[in-house]
Amino acid sequence: MIKPKPLKKGDKVAIVSLSSGILGEDFARHQLELGIKRLREFGLEPVFMPNALEGIEYIKNHPEDRAKDLKDAFCDETIKGIICAIGGDDTYKTLPYLLEDKEFIDAVKNNPKIFTGFSDTTVNHLMFYKLGLVTFYGPSFLTDIAELDNEMLPYTKREFMKYFKMEDEYIIESSDVWYEERRDFSKNQLGVSRIKHIEKRGYEVLQGKGKVRGRFLGGCLESIYDILTNDLYKKVCDKYELFPNIYEWKDKILFIETCEEKPDPELFEKELLALKHKGVFDVISGIIVGKPQDETYYDEYKEVFYKVIDNKDLPILYNVNFGHAYPRCIIPYGVEAEIDLDRKVIKYYNPYQI
Repeated sequence: MIKPKPLKKGDKVAIVSLSSGILGEDFARHQLELGIKRLREFGLEPVFMPNALEGIEYIKNHPEDRAKDLKDAFCDETIKGIICAIGGDDTYKTLPYLLEDKEFIDAVKNNPKIFTGFSDTTVNHLMFYKLGLVTFYGPSFLTDIAELDNEMLPYTKREFMKYFKMEDEYIIESSDVWYEERRDFSKNQLGVSRIKHIEKRGYEVLQGKGKVRGRFLGGCLESIYDILTNDLYKKVCDKYELFPNIYEWKDKILFIETCEEKPDPELFEKELLALKHKGVFDVISGIIVGKPQDETYYDEYKEVFYKVIDNKDLPILYNVNFGHAYPRCIIPYGVEAEIDLDRKVIKYYNPYQI
């Protein structure tokens, strides 16, 4: 895998709207301004790509411009990182403009840089994985950097700082608290804290023991399900062979999490079965599962795992802080990782250029 360099103070970072254009709407201006302030506090200089602030309707109707923003960010050697504004539901429409563009592909391979986001951004991550670039399933601009409280959520902030750190080994720790999703994102919520709960469970071992190793691969389960079953997604994603083949899944550590739509257990079962029918559970070395947002269906999802995955030797670690639940860590695609199920420790190694 091609690895990016870590960030350093003074670096320019591009903000792109690859799915939803919400960042460009007037009702999100207070979040935009807050996010800019926070990035500058990190010592970074935000660069909003030309179409990133065009708003919901324009972004929806112009996937070619979304793609151009991403391409231009990779072609600009002064930009050292790329942060997604937020997720959405149709970044797949950018694929033809990117995967048929030799200049973009060459820029990704010759000018690698940190790329971070989650949710629908799973599609972009799988595209980069196909191109051989390590990217990061992690914070986005609106959801994390522009957190409406007086500070970023402490755990998420510490994780974001990993984008600046060159270390041999990184540990993904369980947060000692979790937060409910906000119901109100308006300006009058500036400085208002999220509802917070003590984390009583920590990581839960659903099955397995000892240590397992493998490279991280996965994303948002609903996005993956769309890639495999939604006709609109499937037509495009099949054309570009976006979903990794069974040989790519061999010995990987699958990471999956559920979105803010909080799929009921029946749909959750269908989503897992789609992966099972692809043979993924037969060849991977283990699974880490993100905490469900607001802990909705927390116990019901565990029962679905037991039902669908009939291989009791496949290790599953549950309730990990990534994805749509708050706070969130970063998970790098394609890097070597280790799960110690006895000690409930997750490590990964060397995501950056040495």
